[in-house]
Amino acid sequence: MRISIHCLLPLALTGMVTGAAASELNLKIDIPKINVAEYHRPYTAVWIEAADQTVPATLAVWYDVKHKDNGGEKWLKDLRQWWRRAGRDVHMPVDGVSGATRTVGEQQLSFNSVKGPLEKLPAGNYQLLVESARENGTHEIVKLPFQWPPKNAQSTTARGVLELGAVTLELKP
Repeated sequence: MRISIHCLLPLALTGMVTGAAASELNLKIDIPKINVAEYHRPYTAVWIEAADQTVPATLAVWYDVKHKDNGGEKWLKDLRQWWRRAGRDVHMPVDGVSGATRTVGEQQLSFNSVKGPLEKLPAGNYQLLVESARENGTHEIVKLPFQWPPKNAQSTTARGVLELGAVTLELKP
């Protein structure tokens, strides 16, 4: 009897480790090619919004980081919704969040519950928002609702009209 207890303890611990696997959030953002005389890459913000419209996590902000004297930061206000909800309180650049504007094509982001911005995200219902704006261009927001942590693997896609192509959110428990 005593021996079997010792044998079961490591198995029980192994089960606990397996149950604590990281949940994942993977995102694909298509930046479409736009035929205009003077093309500028879009400024883009990706963030999570709670039901009360607070922002528990900004996942990415892509802007002109090489602009002289941090001049690219002044255009972040064109990401109007993100700016009003979180941007004006953020001092750029932010490690792991801010980066250069992205080129035309599919961009991918991956996060998990073990580290990074999702590490302390409480369980609940959220929206993932992707907002994009271009100099001398238009402005667009795509919203994808989701539940965190995910109970099942799921994938949702929304599509922008001009500035954003398909935006796909994949969740894995």
